[in-house]
Amino acid sequence: MAQHLLAIDQGTTSSRAIVFSAEGRPVARAQQEFRQYFPNDGWVEHDGEEIWQSTLDVCREALRQSGLEAGDIAAIGITNQRETTLVWDARTGEPIHNAIVWQDRRTADYCASLKAEGHEPMVSERSGLLIDPYFSATKLRWILENVPGARERAERGELRFGTVDSFLLWRLTGGKSHKTDAANASRTLLFNIHTQQWDEELLALFDIPASLLPEVLDCAADFGACMPDLLGAPIPVLGMAGDQQAALVGQACFQPGMVKSTYGTGCFMIQNTGDTPVTSKNRLLTTVGYRLNGKVTYAVEGSIFVAGAAVQWLRDGIKLISHAHETEALAVQTGDACGVYLVPAFTGLGAPYWDPKARGAIFGLTRDTGIKEIVTAGLQSVCYQTRDLLEAMRQDGAASPSALRVDGGMVVNNWVMQFLADILGVPVERPEVTETTALGVAYLAGLQAGIYRDLEEIAGHWHREQRFEPKMADEQRAKLYLGWLNAVQRVRSEG
Repeated sequence: MAQHLLAIDQGTTSSRAIVFSAEGRPVARAQQEFRQYFPNDGWVEHDGEEIWQSTLDVCREALRQSGLEAGDIAAIGITNQRETTLVWDARTGEPIHNAIVWQDRRTADYCASLKAEGHEPMVSERSGLLIDPYFSATKLRWILENVPGARERAERGELRFGTVDSFLLWRLTGGKSHKTDAANASRTLLFNIHTQQWDEELLALFDIPASLLPEVLDCAADFGACMPDLLGAPIPVLGMAGDQQAALVGQACFQPGMVKSTYGTGCFMIQNTGDTPVTSKNRLLTTVGYRLNGKVTYAVEGSIFVAGAAVQWLRDGIKLISHAHETEALAVQTGDACGVYLVPAFTGLGAPYWDPKARGAIFGLTRDTGIKEIVTAGLQSVCYQTRDLLEAMRQDGAASPSALRVDGGMVVNNWVMQFLADILGVPVERPEVTETTALGVAYLAGLQAGIYRDLEEIAGHWHREQRFEPKMADEQRAKLYLGWLNAVQRVRSEG
């Protein structure tokens, strides 16, 4: 019996594929960056064909590096950048417009008008979400309204909508499967998280034809099989989850109250709330954590739009560094009290502010401010934003976690992890395998394939690599965080 799993991790700036052993160890990996398109202020797009081709390339490369054949792979799992919206031709699979990325803010005015009309309470009650350009529904409506002929074609049943998982599945299966999972569906503003169905009233509000939508399955389910000519044999696709929910599984946060935070392009903190959907009073999101055997585990989530993207901006936007790994040494030289605050509101502010019109700024510059201070402030901004989320969870009545499990590209930076523990006042735990997004969806696929009996067996594979204990004095922690709150207030659109 095949014992290896292939995880597709299609992210915001790159596509990755990782082959895992049944023990959850990476055997081979491949990664490919692709272009970002910024056609207007606050607009962010991807080319769907580039997403597909880069995904196919890394799958083939990971298999080649592993020395395995397609027949040695028990199943494929797909995890993806969530909310990013694609519409494609139902016959050819060709996108009719660039993918509109989760970071995109072009529908901010439309969202504001819906809120002014009083629709948000109904939308939040059904979807668990807020009315914001972040989610898929308003992006989908924009495509239908602005691509010539799109609405008419949609009404005739000629088009299909999907988040990136659905689009990749469609391509992998040669158009045989138009499906998604409950976790991804719960991020569209069109899915009722209580009934676990596409919601007719939400579809009517956003004027979305139901014929566009994929079938919603559990996170571990039979999604179809890839065409044999793509990877050398038909491999079943048995796991699917949005990247943050996949990381919740990869971090084995299976008990209510457990919290993980992922540091990729953005930062996303999720707390498992069990079988009860908890409504936040502090503008956090209620979402599907995962759905297995028809049973939903809910979660509360705080979403930060810019985390690793701030480092990418320091590298590519203003060219203060050549490589991300340079940041740690610069921060060590600077220390934690550099007096500079960088608020990376490049595409607005996410939770708990939800201010799409806020814009980024740097405060506290003096004559002796240099590259290392600005770079350090960029790293600190990620930690301060995490504190914002933790404070919101605490205000909602959640107990402070005994530890925060972290993952994603930024967590290899020891300075950032120590500052994170310091500014939160909570221990931070980094696992041995930090590719937990890909690992989580590999676990889901393995669960469906019968490689794992249950979640308890999966939890047994989680191992801590390092624990960072808070060392900062309470007075210093409070002073630094107050400086951050003041800086945020100054970039708010109503601030």
